[in-house]
Amino acid sequence: MFDALTLLPGQASAQALAAALLVALLIDHVLGEPPARLHPVVWMGNYLSWAGRRVQRVAWQPSSMETGAAAVPTPKDVKVFWLAAIYWMVGAVGCLLALDALQRLVMQLPAWLAALLLGLLLKPLLAWTMLKSEVRAVDVALGQSLEVGRERLGWLVSRDVSALSEAQVRESAIESLAENLNDSVVAPIFWFVLLGLPGAALYRFANTADAMWGYQGVYKGQNWQWAGKWAARADDVLSWLPARLTALLLVLVSSARWLPVCREAAKTPSPNSGWPMATMALALDIRLGKPGVYVLNPAGRQPTGMDTARALMYAEKVIVILTAMALMALVLRSVVVS
Repeated sequence: MFDALTLLPGQASAQALAAALLVALLIDHVLGEPPARLHPVVWMGNYLSWAGRRVQRVAWQPSSMETGAAAVPTPKDVKVFWLAAIYWMVGAVGCLLALDALQRLVMQLPAWLAALLLGLLLKPLLAWTMLKSEVRAVDVALGQSLEVGRERLGWLVSRDVSALSEAQVRESAIESLAENLNDSVVAPIFWFVLLGLPGAALYRFANTADAMWGYQGVYKGQNWQWAGKWAARADDVLSWLPARLTALLLVLVSSARWLPVCREAAKTPSPNSGWPMATMALALDIRLGKPGVYVLNPAGRQPTGMDTARALMYAEKVIVILTAMALMALVLRSVVVS
């Protein structure tokens, strides 16, 4: 259903999709993010915020959450779980159908115009320039003061930053760079190659839902213990291969080795985010961690500003290799289909 490669004949199809990826990356480099009112990921967030409020009307039950007792599923928990799952599926199907319709329409146009419009539609689903800018901004802010650095980091991460040291602020920024290298670049491109625009949109919807709903327990006064489980697991499934691909590409562009990466990645509670983070820690020979949760490469040194610059350089190299791989995959798939 969502196969763009069948909508144009053989080579034209490959050229349009491959060129669309290059157009999207060029727009990202030159223009960055579109205005919020025109941003499809913002629209996804608005829908999830609306749906989340309705889920939370049912979700809150203070007994086990407030007393710290083990959460035991109740009929209400089951109801909340499936209510959130239904809202998630409605949003996901909406994204798939909307982008599939747009893609089918665009692919009827001449190849050069199809490539341009597909690139414009794909760009908001990628966010490398914004990520790079935010990570650099944290380092610049630390140059002013620790307090300013903490405040700027708060734009990038959801964790409590108020008590972090200067080294911990840099650790968090580099961790966010590694994790979001997958979430904002590698995974959307991966799913674009497989399923076209609908695949990239589905991934970004799932990733946004996980960011907004995928908490274990109470977060900012809302109970996501059961309401967020579907969103978290869906993102885990869709991120599983891309996260390991991100780690592998980081290994290829650095001195990190695969077996130590596998060992360190297992230390994080997430089945996916630990892979790019552990690889980055080993590539830079630095310690990365979340206080009270995990420590990656504990024998590593504390990160400095030079490590932030090196992490960004590794990420840039990953994107270059990934783009080349994606272009080759599109051409090869076109040959198979034709």
